Amino acid sequence: MHLLAKFIYFKILGWKLIGEFPEAKKCVVIVVPHTHWMDFFMGLLVRRVVNKKINFIGKKSLFKPPFGWYFKWMGGAPIDRSTSNDTVTAVVDIFNSKEEFRLGLSPEGTRKKVTKWKTGFYYIAKAAKVPIVLVAFDFGKKQVKISPLQYPTDNMETDFKNYQDFFKGVVGKVPEYSFR
Repeated sequence: MHLLAKFIYFKILGWKLIGEFPEAKKCVVIVVPHTHWMDFFMGLLVRRVVNKKINFIGKKSLFKPPFGWYFKWMGGAPIDRSTSNDTVTAVVDIFNSKEEFRLGLSPEGTRKKVTKWKTGFYYIAKAAKVPIVLVAFDFGKKQVKISPLQYPTDNMETDFKNYQDFFKGVVGKVPEYSFR
């Protein structure tokens, strides 16, 4: 599957890969911009190209029959997102229970235009004591750009500025919904 994914990504689609996915068994992977449903499938392809298992979380009901097995097989982890639960703690518990877990998230939290990111990914990384990997899906340049490991500090404002600078000029599948 790895070779097939590379053939599709590089030869058929004509995309480039900038950077290498870092060697980390645990990390939070933020993918920006998230503007279209096709981003999910591009993510699945890129996951095979870099040859790393990258997980996702989904509401608990997705993991029930008849399709629950598929979401688990795809790397999903169920989370109870009801208002009475602390999602950050629940995700940190998943990190703590696994030897390997790379959590892919979109800090925008939607496919629509946003001017401010949600902060959950940051608090998850800090509480789980794992680094963050920045991944840009740039449909304008037909490239995926991957950062080295980013370690959150105690200065969220500076960290977010640095993270967001990484995504400057990146164009999503729906350009007008791109971040910034």
